[in-house]
Amino acid sequence: MAGDDLIELKFRLFDGTDIGPNKYDPSTTVASLKEAILARWPQGTEIAPKTINDVKLINAGKILENNWTITESRVPVCELPGGVITMHVVVRPPMLDKNNERLLTKDRKTNRCACTIL
Repeated sequence: MAGDDLIELKFRLFDGTDIGPNKYDPSTTVASLKEAILARWPQGTEIAPKTINDVKLINAGKILENNWTITESRVPVCELPGGVITMHVVVRPPMLDKNNERLLTKDRKTNRCACTIL
């Protein structure tokens, strides 16, 4: 495969930092891109995804599906020839189970300030 066929991508995280740019084959799936993002995720951040399902990739306002390839998810109008494509990374907050949610609700009630006006 020629190097000209590769697509250069970088991933913008929620805090403004970037992962990449790196070159990828056009047949690479979005799920593979998410795995690469997880492998290169900055250490020591408070919010970090655990699985590819915790990550959403957005390109030109479109949320990309895991089974799409880079070719299928491209928007050629927005791209410059030979330029780097920036995809935005959104991390889904962790889902709470019912027990944890009850505990959080209970904690919120005990930590409230109570003011009395006489």
